[in-house]
Amino acid sequence: MHASHKGLWAVHSAVFLFGLTALFSKLIALPALEITLLRSLFAVLALWGVMRWQGEPLGLQARQDYAIVLLLGVLLAGHWVTYFHAMQVSSIAVGVIALYTFPVITVFLEPLFHGERPHWIDVISGAGVVFGIYLLVPEFHLDDTTTRGVLWGILSALLFSLRNIIQGRYFNRYPAKQALMYQILITIVVLLPFGSAVIPQVSSVQWGQLLLLGVVFTALPHTLFAFSLRHFKAKTASLVACLQVVYATLFAAWVLGEWPVLTTVAGGVIVVTAAMFETYMAGRRR
Repeated sequence: MHASHKGLWAVHSAVFLFGLTALFSKLIALPALEITLLRSLFAVLALWGVMRWQGEPLGLQARQDYAIVLLLGVLLAGHWVTYFHAMQVSSIAVGVIALYTFPVITVFLEPLFHGERPHWIDVISGAGVVFGIYLLVPEFHLDDTTTRGVLWGILSALLFSLRNIIQGRYFNRYPAKQALMYQILITIVVLLPFGSAVIPQVSSVQWGQLLLLGVVFTALPHTLFAFSLRHFKAKTASLVACLQVVYATLFAAWVLGEWPVLTTVAGGVIVVTAAMFETYMAGRRR
């Protein structure tokens, strides 16, 4: 198989698996924090095993990098917990759509790290995202499940954006698997004091689900996505990643019967379109 074909297969497979990952927020009857903790245990073991098998280095190059990866791990832990919680309090479609505000959040945050201002066209994209979120929320009230799902999803997007910016600026010399392994390890350390009490109560069926989530739907898609970046520009891979919203929504409707209403679909189309546009523009500016 040609290298570019392998890369195309890898990125689409990764995004397909990411879309299925969202289902576990509803299929595993545990709080989001505990799901994140236990999926991380299996994911870090899988990544460590792959890196050992491939003979890749495990240590970091500089002492200060451990402080950076500590921050990245805290952000990743917060991102995963809030993302799953957003889908648990509302619906998978709402949680995933809210998460995909992160490309637009990024274009407003990233210039702050460079002492610059966002471009005017980014402001237009931001306005489009605000309108899309407005369509998602029928009534802005904290008692409304959709409102809470959107707010948790946007918080997850903010944490994800900060993690990506910091990793790209201060930690980009490390292979994706190594960077992810350390971040997941920090996630475990951060969440263990809060979620360890639930471990004796986890059923054998839930352990099987968590094993599947940690290895097949966490370690594997992240590895595939990292592999695809060796053959495609990050812009191309990120554009394909927007299909995650479509996959997650379709699987939630098919498996869980969570059919989105028309306003959710309309809001999702606007948010994802803005995300794809900002991803494309970011690639052109580099």
